[in-house]
Amino acid sequence: MAANVVKVSEAKREVVLGFVEEAESWQLLSYHFPSKVGGRPAWLSQVDLPSLSELLCEKCKLPSVFLLQVYAPITGYDRCFHRTLFVFCCKTPACCTRNDNDCFKVFRCQLPRKNDFYSYDPPPDEKPAHLVEEHRVLISGLKLCRLCGCLGQKACSRCHSVTYCCKEHQTIDWKYHHKKECANEVSQKPEEHNSCLFPEWELVTEPEELPAKDTKNHESHCLDQESMVSLNNGLEESELESMALHETQDSNVFQKFKERIANEPQQVLRYCKGGSPLWVSAEHVPHEDDITKCPCGAKRVFEFQIMPQLLNHLNVDRTDASIDWGTVAIYTCADSCDQGSKYTAEFIWKQDISADQAE
Repeated sequence: MAANVVKVSEAKREVVLGFVEEAESWQLLSYHFPSKVGGRPAWLSQVDLPSLSELLCEKCKLPSVFLLQVYAPITGYDRCFHRTLFVFCCKTPACCTRNDNDCFKVFRCQLPRKNDFYSYDPPPDEKPAHLVEEHRVLISGLKLCRLCGCLGQKACSRCHSVTYCCKEHQTIDWKYHHKKECANEVSQKPEEHNSCLFPEWELVTEPEELPAKDTKNHESHCLDQESMVSLNNGLEESELESMALHETQDSNVFQKFKERIANEPQQVLRYCKGGSPLWVSAEHVPHEDDITKCPCGAKRVFEFQIMPQLLNHLNVDRTDASIDWGTVAIYTCADSCDQGSKYTAEFIWKQDISADQAE
């Protein structure tokens, strides 16, 4: 699945764009090393999955839901021959507060070419005769949650044939599917009432190609001095200057964001390991000290960002409230340190559009 692969080279800093496309479900299974959005995770390592406690939203304490994964091996490092980043988020709108990172989780997993789970050679690009039901049990024997596809250690007490990550997911599945299944009655497939999952898409990538630079000089985005005077309601001149500077900076950053994505407005992801994010606002931009180091001691560097356009494909719009973001930036260990088959938590930074831009 060459279109899914983001190969990381230390010598280049090109930006790779991600777009969503429809795909057959078998193409998004683990042994195809997919990049994908929604559905259940296509786990890379088949052991040492993130625990329920690691996946809980820091606010509501409910399990966060799989959002996307990016397959990004690092050329020249055998320990990173297979390498995937997994992003989870809470679906509760109240948890998705402004410029707050607590409703997101990100994990890095990597394997050498020779490992215990996959063939040394690339997988055949054809539909297998027998589909693997990896949404229930991994080849390692680990059982998964029937609803979300994460580690499932809580079995149905009646039939013991299906497992769940938590009581909440067991209750949902019992209501819409498993109650009839347990009684050997005909029931709907769990996907038909699976409100826990985001719609599933393949994530395909291509290098960013920018149009020729406009030779015209752009007008500066400055506040008119007369307008500034009209806003003076007892404020000191220094305060007005500070406000004007902030508004100008924020406007310029947002304008740069819009101009940069205008050539490919459907992009849902921007990948550039070691590069810089394309911010939507001058507010809530992390300082170097804000980005925590990896437990191995190495600093973390920017790897990719999730764009607001992805929200259009997630069916999250509601009349009262919905999850939202301006952009979500993912930072990973600069050394991509060797953690064996474990899923290592990395750093995530959520930035929202400023209040002035949202109006």
